[in-house]
Amino acid sequence: MTQSVMEIGKKAKAASLQMAITGIVLRNRALCEMAQELRARKEAILSANERDIASAREKGLKEAFIERLTLNDKRIEGMAQGLEEVAALPDPIGTADRMWTRPNGLRILQKRVPLGVIGIIYESRPNVTSDAAAICIKSGNACILRGGSEAIFSNCAIMDALEAAAASAGLPDGAVNLVRDPSREAAAELMQLTGYLDVLIPRGGAGLIRAVLNTAKVPVIETGTGNCHVYVDKECHDFSMAKNVVYNAKLRRVSVCNAMETLLVHKDIAEAFLPEMLTLLHEEGHVEIRGDETVRALCPYALEATEEDWATEYDDYILAVKVVSSLEEAIAHINTYGTRHSESILTDDVNRAQKFMDMVDAAAVYLNAPTSFTDGGEFGFGAEIGISNQKLHARGPMGPEHLTTIKYQIFGSGQTRKA
Repeated sequence: MTQSVMEIGKKAKAASLQMAITGIVLRNRALCEMAQELRARKEAILSANERDIASAREKGLKEAFIERLTLNDKRIEGMAQGLEEVAALPDPIGTADRMWTRPNGLRILQKRVPLGVIGIIYESRPNVTSDAAAICIKSGNACILRGGSEAIFSNCAIMDALEAAAASAGLPDGAVNLVRDPSREAAAELMQLTGYLDVLIPRGGAGLIRAVLNTAKVPVIETGTGNCHVYVDKECHDFSMAKNVVYNAKLRRVSVCNAMETLLVHKDIAEAFLPEMLTLLHEEGHVEIRGDETVRALCPYALEATEEDWATEYDDYILAVKVVSSLEEAIAHINTYGTRHSESILTDDVNRAQKFMDMVDAAAVYLNAPTSFTDGGEFGFGAEIGISNQKLHARGPMGPEHLTTIKYQIFGSGQTRKA
C-alpha cells in the first residue's frame, strides 16, 4: 500500500534525528551496499525502465525527453560508481569549523550539522534517485524524493534497491524515501510539508521550478534552469579548439541543464568561424540553427531567431546564434538572458578572459572549456543534489557539504549574563 506524503514526512523526520548522529563508517557502508544492490538488481531496474520508455513513446514525448529517461548498463554502473565516489569523500558533518573563548570564559564551538529532512522534486532522469539519496545520506540527512510520473517504474525499482541496502546496513527506517504516488496532489502536499521538511530542492526545467516556487510553503533552493552560452572572442585564434569545445558544449547531451543553448561570436571572426562551425553542428549533429541577420547571411539554412530564442532553454537539438560587436556586448547579452548557470569564453587574451569571468553573473564561468563540465562528479563531489542558480545558501553544483548548516555549542562553567 502506498504511504501518504504525511506518513512519509513523519517517518523521515524521526529518521533525521538518528541520521544526525550516525557515524561516517555506517553512512559510508550504507552507500557502498546501495551501489552493490543497484548492480544486483540491474535487470529489474532495466525492465522497469522499459515500461517507462514504452509509455513515453505512446504519449508521443520528444526524443530528447526519452533520452533523459533512458537507463542502460552504463548508466546504472555510473549510478553505482557515483554512490561509491560519494562514500570516498570526506565526512561533511561533525567537524569543528572553529572554536574560540570569550573574555567571560565561555567557549563557543561552531560545527557543521545536517539540515534535517531534504525533499527533492525532479523530472525524468531516474539516476537522480540514487544521486540525491547518496548526497543526503553522506551529509547525515533523511530524504524524501519525488520523481516525475513518466519515470515512476524506474524510480520505484531504484528505490527498492536503495531501501533494502539502507536497512541491511543499519540506517534508521525512513532515511531514504520515495513518494510513489505520481499525482500532482501528492507533489503539492510535499511542497507544503511544513514541520517535517527542512528544505525542498526542485531539479528540472523552468516549469517545474516555477511551480515549486509558487506553491511551496517550505524553504526552497532553486536549481536547474540552464540557458548557457559559449562566447567565441575575436582573440580566439585556435579554431580547432573552439570547434571541439562548441560541439561538446551543445551535443554531449542536449537534454541536460549544462548544455549550450546560445552561441555568441565576435563580428571580427564570424565570417571565418561560423560557416564551418554551424555546418558541422547542422549536418553532423542535426542541430536546428536560429540566428540573427548576420548569421542568416553566412548560413542560409539558419532560421530567424526571435527575442524568445535568446531566453530559451531548449533541451533539444536547437541552437540560437548571435554575432556581437564587442566583449562588452557579449557580457551584457549573457547577463540579460542567461539563467546564472554556466557560461564560457574562448579566447587567447588573458585580460579579456578575466573581464568576462569577473563580470558575467553565473555560478560557473569557464575559459576555453565547455559548459558541460558543470557537474558534481566533474567537480569532484562524486554526484550532485542539483546545480543552484541562486546565491543563498549554495551556488553551483551542490555536494554533501552544501546540505549542512551551522550549529553552535557553548561550554560554560556557571557564568551568568549581567543586566
